[in-house]
Amino acid sequence: MNMAFTTKTGPVETVLVPDASNQRAYRHALGGFATGVTVVTAMAGDVPIGMTVNSFASISLDPPLVMWSPAKSASKHPLFLQADHFAVHVLAAQQAHLCSAFSRGGSGFDAMPWSLSKNGVPILPQVLVRFDCHRTAAHDAGDHTIIIGEVLQSTDREGEPLCFARGMFGHFTRTA
Repeated sequence: MNMAFTTKTGPVETVLVPDASNQRAYRHALGGFATGVTVVTAMAGDVPIGMTVNSFASISLDPPLVMWSPAKSASKHPLFLQADHFAVHVLAAQQAHLCSAFSRGGSGFDAMPWSLSKNGVPILPQVLVRFDCHRTAAHDAGDHTIIIGEVLQSTDREGEPLCFARGMFGHFTRTA
């Protein structure tokens, strides 16, 4: 049930109890948390696969672990679950075109420069940060799967990250 009320000090606040009838409102609320934008890549046999992902996070420094969570409804979901290695590419502010290329209906690796890492994973050039990972676990999480990987190596370039919030792309601005 949604309820709106006015506080004495601010604008209207919506109180939401998430359920099947209000998934759009719940998704909008989640969009209030700005995230970075990544493209996760792997090999499915001899075919490179990639997916735009904003559900990426660090889990541990020792050992170095990261996680991401593809939707079970994604066509590439079973392929990523079978991949022993994957790469997480953190996109720079000017790389929204890569996000589009690896989103549903995008062109993926077609007409895109890429190479293979030493672990046989397709990697994209000139991204802000890249984490080369070995999958260590996969956990059921409702309509998603949490995939955990140990970071084998990372690359890091200077630049600003591409950000996503409230259904829009933007960039990070430093404040004093």
